[in-house]
Amino acid sequence: MGPLMRLGIWTAFSILLLLIGKMLYHRLRNALTLRALPTPKTTPILGLAIEFYKYNAEETFRRLREFSKDFRPIYRLSLFHVDSVNIVNASDMEQILSSYNHLTKSKTYQSLEGWLGTGLLTSTGEKWKSRRKLLTPTFHFKILQDFLVTFNEETTKLVEKIKTNLDDSGNDITRFINHFALESVGETAMGLDLVDEGVLIDYRQNIRKIGQIIIERMLTFWYRSNLIYQFTNLAYQEKCVAQSLHRFSETVIRRRKVMRRGSTVERSKLAMLDLLLKYREEGADITDEGIREEVDTFLFEGHDTTAIAISMLLVLLANHKDIQEKVEKEILKVLGSKPRPVNHEDLPKLEYLECCIKESLRLYPSVPTIGRIAGEDFTTSTGYQIPKGTILMLHIFDLHRDATVFPNPEKFDPERFSPENMSKRHPFAYIPFSGGPRNCIGQKFAMWEIKALICGILQNFRLAPVDTPVDIKFYTDLILRTNSPIRVKFIRK
Repeated sequence: MGPLMRLGIWTAFSILLLLIGKMLYHRLRNALTLRALPTPKTTPILGLAIEFYKYNAEETFRRLREFSKDFRPIYRLSLFHVDSVNIVNASDMEQILSSYNHLTKSKTYQSLEGWLGTGLLTSTGEKWKSRRKLLTPTFHFKILQDFLVTFNEETTKLVEKIKTNLDDSGNDITRFINHFALESVGETAMGLDLVDEGVLIDYRQNIRKIGQIIIERMLTFWYRSNLIYQFTNLAYQEKCVAQSLHRFSETVIRRRKVMRRGSTVERSKLAMLDLLLKYREEGADITDEGIREEVDTFLFEGHDTTAIAISMLLVLLANHKDIQEKVEKEILKVLGSKPRPVNHEDLPKLEYLECCIKESLRLYPSVPTIGRIAGEDFTTSTGYQIPKGTILMLHIFDLHRDATVFPNPEKFDPERFSPENMSKRHPFAYIPFSGGPRNCIGQKFAMWEIKALICGILQNFRLAPVDTPVDIKFYTDLILRTNSPIRVKFIRK
């Protein structure tokens, strides 16, 4: 070996050592910086890994709620060498969510890429900005008015389904509501009536499966390595489920393309998918794969989150007769004594119903936790230094239970959202649709959908309690989920 070769090897080796040393220095610096944050008692090196390994998804959800209660407003959790900073206060939430420096989602969202690709939910940087700009017009007021017609049509179908399935012991509403929400998204966003019940059931089950797979991967240390994970049975399961979900969305897109070529699309009722296909035809920066990414994203976000929100609102109204009667009186005043669908002019007049929806979303936000990555070193408004690259977990579920902001936080009290009460609160004390530039693009879509359905149900039925909110146990997943039935008794008027 010649002297030049030896010099080259030693130079490469020295550079490698310097890079490793730099990486270790930054990790040590970050770890020491984060030690200033409050944290539960942990095992050296392992952190909370052993504790979480013993828990199922329901126990994990409960334990996270306990940590937030005990260590609010901000605390650190450690799993092996990975630290996360957990935020449970409005000022830090605003600081993080309002900043363009912390737009990148946490690694949990990267685990969704096998299914959702890099669509609006998971993308970052210029791609996210481009997609957000592209999709914003699909939620224009005029288009939402067209969507409201579909919400009313699906509400009528649901009311008839409930009438033919009345049970004196109560109905498990999850199947009804999930079907309603998915049909509404299928018609409004995709322009298709997803009538095959078997296919819809398979789709919903696959979404649950992939959520459970992603959470299991997140909580299992050795699965975090792609090199190891790709050879596991869990990775194989994820691949199979993702392929099944892709077949569903690809079928939806293919059917819509055929309808467009046959000129059978009602131009007055353009769906989100029509606009994406139109953008593609006009040369916009979105491929066929990109269209599928957004279809998958909206089918997931547009039905699952709304379904749990509606289900919990119905349970709360059933368990609070006085509040339910007040909503009924408002609906009677706005819509009249003869049942009829809502129109866009009715919606702003349903002020108390909106308070009820907001209070239900305070107690049961559809997405209980969101994750970000610190895009730069910064100091929180609560006074803690956070290094660049730190995982930030923002616990909306626990933020909404801050007793200093919402006295008696477990109580269902729609008056919290009267204009005078709202004006007294920090703007980020209540963020069921997230906040800042990456807030939920479909929040008005969801509010209109919920209002339309509740009006349809309460014009035809009174709600009586079967399960109380305390009976319903949630578990850790991508969204708020329960393994328990959610039962309500419907009494025909």
